[in-house]
Amino acid sequence: MGRTVIIGGGAVGLSVAYHLAARGTKDVLLLERNQLTSGTSWHAAGIVGPLRATPNMTRLAMYALEMFPRLEAETGMSTGYRRTGGYWLARVPERMDELHRIAALGRHFGLDAQILPPGSVAVPGLNLDLSAHVGAMSVAEDANVNPVDLCMAYARSARRGGIEMREGVEVLDVLARGRHVTGVRLADGEVIEADSVALCAGAWSKPLADGLGVALPLQAVEHMYVVTAPIPGLPDPFPVLRDLDTGIYIKGDAGKLVIGGFEPHAKCWNAFGPEGSRPFLELPEDWDQFTPFMEAALALMPALENVGIQHFMNGPESFTHDTRPLVGQAPDVDGLYVAAGMNSVGIMSSAGIGRALADWMVDGVAPMDLWEVDVARADPAASGTAHMAARMDEAVADLFALHWPFKQPRAGRGLRCSVLHHKWAAQGAVFGLTAGWERGLWYASSRSERDLPYSIGPQPWWPIAAREAAVMADGTALLDLSPFGKFDVSGPDALSFLEMLCCAGMDRAIGRATYTMVLNETGGIEADVTVTRLAPTWFRITSGAATRWRDMALLRRRAKPWNVTVDDVTEDEAVIGVMGAGSRELLARLSDANWAGFEFSTCRDVRVAGQGCRATRMSFVGEMGWELSIPSEGAGVVFDSLIETGARPMGHYALEGCRIEKGFRHWGHDLGPEITPLEAGLGFVVDWNKAFTGKPALERQKAKGLTQRICLFDVAGGPLILHDELIYENGGVVGLTTSGGRGARTGLTLALGLIEVVAGETLAATCKRNFEIEVAGQRYAAKALMAPPFDAKGERMRA
Repeated sequence: MGRTVIIGGGAVGLSVAYHLAARGTKDVLLLERNQLTSGTSWHAAGIVGPLRATPNMTRLAMYALEMFPRLEAETGMSTGYRRTGGYWLARVPERMDELHRIAALGRHFGLDAQILPPGSVAVPGLNLDLSAHVGAMSVAEDANVNPVDLCMAYARSARRGGIEMREGVEVLDVLARGRHVTGVRLADGEVIEADSVALCAGAWSKPLADGLGVALPLQAVEHMYVVTAPIPGLPDPFPVLRDLDTGIYIKGDAGKLVIGGFEPHAKCWNAFGPEGSRPFLELPEDWDQFTPFMEAALALMPALENVGIQHFMNGPESFTHDTRPLVGQAPDVDGLYVAAGMNSVGIMSSAGIGRALADWMVDGVAPMDLWEVDVARADPAASGTAHMAARMDEAVADLFALHWPFKQPRAGRGLRCSVLHHKWAAQGAVFGLTAGWERGLWYASSRSERDLPYSIGPQPWWPIAAREAAVMADGTALLDLSPFGKFDVSGPDALSFLEMLCCAGMDRAIGRATYTMVLNETGGIEADVTVTRLAPTWFRITSGAATRWRDMALLRRRAKPWNVTVDDVTEDEAVIGVMGAGSRELLARLSDANWAGFEFSTCRDVRVAGQGCRATRMSFVGEMGWELSIPSEGAGVVFDSLIETGARPMGHYALEGCRIEKGFRHWGHDLGPEITPLEAGLGFVVDWNKAFTGKPALERQKAKGLTQRICLFDVAGGPLILHDELIYENGGVVGLTTSGGRGARTGLTLALGLIEVVAGETLAATCKRNFEIEVAGQRYAAKALMAPPFDAKGERMRA
């Protein structure tokens, strides 16, 4: 690495500096415009909570348990780190479902997470009668740390490792030449050259990214807590309390209590206004905003009524559009790395996030599957001022709000709508979000089907999904596929580039569509795509909606040595899936194309209802069907004609129910950079007769034999399968589910899961094993399947 500049001297920036030093990185300069910690780190509550809702977030958070004590030993400085234990309190039964799921995950990772009745919460003075609370989860590893002391320890160790730090230095711009950073410009005009820049400026990161065309959906809000006067006889240590359903937390602080909450309708704060550059800023007290939290604390601990308030802390804190951090290399600019938007848990997150970003910068690749927090997930449109202001109505409160299965955001909707949005709406679409796109989840046939309640058990939309999928048995269903990412690769080297990029063979006839994967050097799956050859030097790549910006960055970076052009054409066309046993006959009524002789995995230019479009015979639902890619101006005519000819709309939930009962894998859940095609059961797509990225790793794995495999499970008892449920065999955990759902045509409860196998173990042998899956505290028998339960031979899809 050449010179590296870190912008921001808070906990995250200092952790990145510390971990770069630990990796032996030379010539690193950290710039802080005021003093270290003077932005938001200094006023953080300092709670350390290692248990998160997903495996990868828990891995990141748990690193703090190792890092903070080690930092004290290395530096001789106290960080104030102290294990206190903690309790997550639940007031409604549905919350207990969530806690059971999280506790099981925590125990799997070695944390002491236990489910308790309210009366077993060992904190004197709490009002936990059964009328108010239904249960709790204890986490022995919950802890506290002093934010400023932690940051000073990071800084001391980083300086010892050779990191230079300059305070009182404001960065005005991040500089770039083409798509690669070249350094930074300071407010005094000085230019500092650098090969990589880490943007860790928290709430102040956005304009520095904006200057390079990199969108960061960040918004600063007023975030509040109070510190009580000293309380005689307070337990020492006092455990961290999270009264989730009132949105408050309480923690001990040297004989006092800190009481805070996560505000619904959080008040936006302008980080770039007159007060934005003041160090150690405290905003005015706001009891109108904080009173509901204080009342909730008094109800939980009635004795607080006789305790004074020593300090009201109102400070800025940055939140993101989806309440997850923004971490990683910017998709549009090489050498620009981001770690921002910590959503009020930056102190705790600093250890894991700092190490992950430092490793990413040194090695050039993410050290683990970081898709949940990857900055490349963010739609640029999400960073708009109006959208972010709208999202703050609920994004802050979402940290503690009940995470209902399939919950949809209310605030900030309508970010991206296809050209056919009004057409789908007229058919009764109940819209939800797919990576920022409004997309019909189901289609209501009556007013009562529009506003269905959330549930932790059987989903009220299951019957609707089954009804929609049933149309395909002898009729035709229409799917909104417009949000899928679409990229055109063209140029003299297009074929050679794609041969190296993809693990399947690309030298196919014009008009042939090929399912394939893009791998990394270790054989992990970076993208799950379909490639269609449109001309000798022109290919269309189709990928998932959620990964559009990540996939474009991947293609752009991989294409650098080749004479090719990569264009994102996602919004140039509307795409309608025309699926079902009746699709061929219906399309023949609207087009004179030869639909009877239209082979599976091929595409043709056709006219439908008088409009030119490209038809590709593919299916993600396992039925005969075509994807019609239509220029936007003609899409409405085609849609209306399909409806008038008898086709019926089918929602995203029905599509998912069909997908799971075909055993089709989904990137981001079942597939990812730490899973290979062989482990995923997709080895059939690999062309071993050519070179491609990741091939040597796959060859080694093939020779040694698999140690893990993705299987499709039929789960007895009908539990609600989501993801990351524990899979047991003989009382021990052998894997986790990756996704699941109710089969829309079979009615079966199904799960895909990654399980341990022994080298040489066949799928048939795996299917003879006896498994159970734990869902919300109960175990259910699960049978691994040799073949998907719907149309195992693919006869309907290939008819």
